[in-house]
Amino acid sequence: MTENLDLFSAEPHDSKAPAAIKNGVPESVMAKAAALRTKLNQWAHEYYVQDAPTVPDGEYDRVYQQLEALEGAYPALVTPDSPTQRVIGAVLDGLTPVRHAVPMLSIQTETDNEATGAIAFDQRVRKELGLDESAAAIEYVAEPKFDGLAMNLRYENGVLVQATTRGDGEVGEDVTHNIRTIRQIPLTLSAAAAVPPVVEVRGEVHMMRADLEKLNERQLAVSGKTFANPRNAAAGSVRQLDSKIAAQRPLSFFAYGLGEVTPVDQGGPDFGSHYGMLQTLKSWGFPVAPQVCVATGASELVAFHERIGAERANLPYEIDGVVYKVNSLALQRQLGFKSREPRWAVAHKYPAQEMPTLMEAIDVQVGRTGKLTPVARLAPVQVGGVVVTNATLSNLFDIRKKGVRVGDTVIVRRAGDVIPEVVGKVPGERSAYVPNFRMPKTCPICGSEVVREKGEANHRCTGGLFCAAQRKEAILHFAHRRAMDIEGLGGKLVDQLVDGHVVRVLPDLYKLGLTSLAALDRMAEKSAQNVLAALEKSKSTTLQRFLFGLGIRNVGESTARDLAKYFGKLDAIMDASVEELLQVKDVGPVVADSIHTFFAQPHNREVVEQLRACGVHWEEGEPAEKAPQILAGLTVVLTGTLPTLGRDTAKDMLEAAGAKVSGSVSKKTSYVVAGAEAGSKLTKAEELGVPVLDEAGMLALLSGERPA
Repeated sequence: MTENLDLFSAEPHDSKAPAAIKNGVPESVMAKAAALRTKLNQWAHEYYVQDAPTVPDGEYDRVYQQLEALEGAYPALVTPDSPTQRVIGAVLDGLTPVRHAVPMLSIQTETDNEATGAIAFDQRVRKELGLDESAAAIEYVAEPKFDGLAMNLRYENGVLVQATTRGDGEVGEDVTHNIRTIRQIPLTLSAAAAVPPVVEVRGEVHMMRADLEKLNERQLAVSGKTFANPRNAAAGSVRQLDSKIAAQRPLSFFAYGLGEVTPVDQGGPDFGSHYGMLQTLKSWGFPVAPQVCVATGASELVAFHERIGAERANLPYEIDGVVYKVNSLALQRQLGFKSREPRWAVAHKYPAQEMPTLMEAIDVQVGRTGKLTPVARLAPVQVGGVVVTNATLSNLFDIRKKGVRVGDTVIVRRAGDVIPEVVGKVPGERSAYVPNFRMPKTCPICGSEVVREKGEANHRCTGGLFCAAQRKEAILHFAHRRAMDIEGLGGKLVDQLVDGHVVRVLPDLYKLGLTSLAALDRMAEKSAQNVLAALEKSKSTTLQRFLFGLGIRNVGESTARDLAKYFGKLDAIMDASVEELLQVKDVGPVVADSIHTFFAQPHNREVVEQLRACGVHWEEGEPAEKAPQILAGLTVVLTGTLPTLGRDTAKDMLEAAGAKVSGSVSKKTSYVVAGAEAGSKLTKAEELGVPVLDEAGMLALLSGERPA
């Protein structure tokens, strides 16, 4: 028998007692709404996380409708964590960048045909900890490695306030509107265990294999886009601008770690082990993979790797390996990090999967840097759960080495997200003569000459910045935040500008008008104004950023910085001989030849001059022997948000003065520059006694002062 309550009152109808009112809502109604929310959240957790529903769907729907009616009558009752707010139909102009309070670092990967990766990892950990053979075995946590999309969920006072993709590890995208639609993710954390004021839960958004099949069936029925694998489906769903679309995609979630957490002395949790932390996440309402277990020593890691490998094909979701983590958090802190990877964890991927298929043709693709890549066109074949129709052949020498020709039955290999490759030919005689594949002498896109430099395996188009195949990627690279930093100039907008023949070369960007921009798809006048403002702002840049933005082959950020420091002026770089370029730190023959070849092309020089004519300018300085390097030999770490300087600007200033800017704190760190919401780097600096500066202190350091 179900309850028979008045929707708008928890009091008997004949009650004469005056109702208490708060924010225009009777307290009895507020209590009723809270009770309904609690019921619905509990039932949803039982259904979506525990897979053990306790009430029929009809009962859930009835109570849900009661809550909807209450919130409709009293809008003040609506809270962000209400079950009715899972799908709110938000449509965004774009995804907002968010800097992670604690970076989402990558994990070192081992791939082998057996389980030796587990043994090697255990040996490395024991060596780092100084343990000999007589010491006790180390305890680990072993987990599946999901083939999905990494996610950071931020909760404040137990309520979900933001969800962010991993992005580049430092900056992700705000996808809160879509993550709210995933039923396995709690909007409010359960009070079964104490919930800290701030906690960021990290995990993987994925899609079950069966759910992907159903989704593709629905897409085919409406002639919509189908998805090749669960990871593509999950990533595409999470990054939708319309949450109604995401709500129609059956996404799931597994939690596996934490980001920023309130410190213990401020009310945060005091975890002793990684496994204990995972159990707390479960008590807060998060699903944790059922295969997760504690493994003692290398032998149990090997057994886990073998067991999950045997079960892999029958799991309801895609995995591409397993992950091992040192269980003790104290030992994790002792082991620390190397570069951008933790020493206390490793991803152990399973070997690539291979299948035979017919190679029907070989086409040539032209990349951003002009590299020509032969691509095998294949008869469709399933490899590792993905339908493969194209596979890379790398270059002409790769084709010759593998001895493959059009019409051969070839072996195709795929491992995780790696681009499928042709491994070789299935033994057997060809039924007829087929000529060897040859690279074209001219670019298939722009008709420019194709060359192969001495000592190089790859053929390249000499069309530079005006080759249409390279145009989109060249513009996106030019607009990159570490190059010209043109905010709002993303892939979809660049597609429209290039496909519509609005932008053919880089200088055309600075000739765009409000009318032409606003007329593009999904570009309202305000968005167009923002892009134009970003373009105007980008006109004032640094020589280092401009050089990097040109996309010269083999010239990354550090090489661009070294060139700018050494020569001081762009014209000096453009006119430099190979011998002169070789005098720059870390510039070898290959890099020097790339730079010289780039500026030897008249069309590339013309692009530079046109950009100058459009008002693009940068500060030019003295050559290296005269440039002051007052911070040479110092290592500086940036953390938190500075009051007036962006992270990239501060990094550029420090590097220009000769300092090395590192991403992690160690005993060798000279200074840590900390801003608002500084995280674990600040804590580590204080533990090691590394001097900590604020923005003013950093500027003083740059002016020549050395703080005590």
